[in-house]
Amino acid sequence: MHTVKKNTVALLVAGKEIGLEVNADKIKYMVMSRDQNAGQNHSIKTDNRTTLMNPSSNQKEIKSRVKSGNACYHLVQNLLFSSLLSKNTKIKIYITTILPVVLYGCETWSLTLRNIG
Repeated sequence: MHTVKKNTVALLVAGKEIGLEVNADKIKYMVMSRDQNAGQNHSIKTDNRTTLMNPSSNQKEIKSRVKSGNACYHLVQNLLFSSLLSKNTKIKIYITTILPVVLYGCETWSLTLRNIG
């Protein structure tokens, strides 16, 4: 936790020096450990206004992504069932509109068996 805090403070200082403001709401970190403290929530206070929170699970984020993907699917549903469009066009619509919504940020997810099923 000390290293994460130290690196975050360095990022905030370096950003301010060149005129960038770091949005703490968009910064995420994971605690990966096999010890009994790994599942606990940790927060890091870097300065008076920046607190980084570690979500205990990605379950909320995954559900949110799937929900957003469903909403996107319903928006283009008429196109996907249209007999005027070819199968290849429908696949391109899926790949360019629905898939990115569902998979946004997935490279940072730490999946468990519960998340996969």
